Amino acid sequence: MAISFTGLGSGLQVSEIVGALVNAEKAPFESRLNKKENNLTTDISAAGALKAALEKVQESMSGLGDVDNYQKRTISGNDDFISLSSDKDAQPGGYSVKVNNLATEHKIMSSAFDATNPVGAGTMTLSSGDNSFDIAVSDTATLSEVRDAINNSKDNKSINATIITDDTGQRLVFSAQTSGVANEIKIAVADDDANNTDTLGLSRLAFDKAGVQNVAEVVTAVDASITIDGTVTITSSTNEFKNVIDGVTITAKKAQGVDDDLSKLTVEENNDNIKAGLNTFIESYNELLDLSSKLGKSGEDGAGVMAGDSLLRGVMSKLRQEITNSVDLGGGNSLSLSQLGVEADRYGKLSLDNERLDEQVKNDIDLVQQFFIGENKDEGGFAQSFDDLMSFYTKSGGLIQNRINSREDQLRDIGDERISFARKMESLESRLYAQYNSMDLLVANLNSTSSYIQAQLDNMPGVVRKSN
Repeated sequence: MAISFTGLGSGLQVSEIVGALVNAEKAPFESRLNKKENNLTTDISAAGALKAALEKVQESMSGLGDVDNYQKRTISGNDDFISLSSDKDAQPGGYSVKVNNLATEHKIMSSAFDATNPVGAGTMTLSSGDNSFDIAVSDTATLSEVRDAINNSKDNKSINATIITDDTGQRLVFSAQTSGVANEIKIAVADDDANNTDTLGLSRLAFDKAGVQNVAEVVTAVDASITIDGTVTITSSTNEFKNVIDGVTITAKKAQGVDDDLSKLTVEENNDNIKAGLNTFIESYNELLDLSSKLGKSGEDGAGVMAGDSLLRGVMSKLRQEITNSVDLGGGNSLSLSQLGVEADRYGKLSLDNERLDEQVKNDIDLVQQFFIGENKDEGGFAQSFDDLMSFYTKSGGLIQNRINSREDQLRDIGDERISFARKMESLESRLYAQYNSMDLLVANLNSTSSYIQAQLDNMPGVVRKSN
């Protein structure tokens, strides 16, 4: 490097010299750390991408390990009269349903009362279904106050009270909150006049369908009724009929008239989860295969960031071995993914032979289910075995995460090295500046002394200057 000697003192450009010397120390160190940092960052990124792809494959198989996803039932036949739902206890088959009538909530209404006059003192005991509660009525209580006492009772869980006003006065209406005959309203009265059944005082509100009826019945409590296959009639206090047919819930929506067609319900077995799960697995596996080829490629056109990496080779080797394994299911039976139609081409890419899968499911769905989930929860099938293998690599303390953590620790160490080296360079720079400044001062002093001596010599008597 060319250095120009201009300036005061020694004439050296001290700052440039010091900078050049310090940079000469920095360059190889920073180049080494930058290369190491880049390699670590690239490795972390590659390992993270591999882990994410493995997790996706792992997740795609997890649905095939859930017993609740197997042998589901699909039910059809919803129409204007019924709505349907089913669970796995429902058996395939078809049925006709006729809705005879819907369930109704009981409703009764009192005779007309003057809005300002007391109803009569005593105690009312109201009940509907299993709920029963008492209302104490004072000798000054009006009909609206009785209504409020009923609605505000903390023990009332079954009856709503409201007032209808017409030209003759106010009428108290009692409505059951739940439909069905079992929830008919009963009102027993303990009247202060000791006559609990007459039409005077509080007893005017007494009602029992089997006894005194001082209140008029507006809507009769009726159970819902349906007939299945024209032979079996079933009733329900609500409009829901659960497990009348095993695993099937029928909700009546509207009664059918004589001219209406019967509702038809059909239960079919649904094992679509197997095909859907395998297709998802194949898609995620093929994506992993593409990533693996990219990360591990080697050749004249360049190498992948994990070329020759034992981690990549190991996980892909174990994965290929796992998906080709046959599972012994006992009784001389065994199954493998290939027998379920999962095929691999010469590049390792997977595809699904739908016909082979459909045939296997049709022939023995129980065996297919056992292959994936095992005979019971304690004996996991293929899905559990696959999950265990993937977890070895993907879990938080797994092989890949430990590698990522190690690389991140090394990155932090590089940061510490940079800080330490920066302090070292600061010290070197300070020392060089001190040395060069000291030298510059010394040279300046020598130059000054030289000039002084020369001046003295020039002024000595008898000394003749030699002409230039």
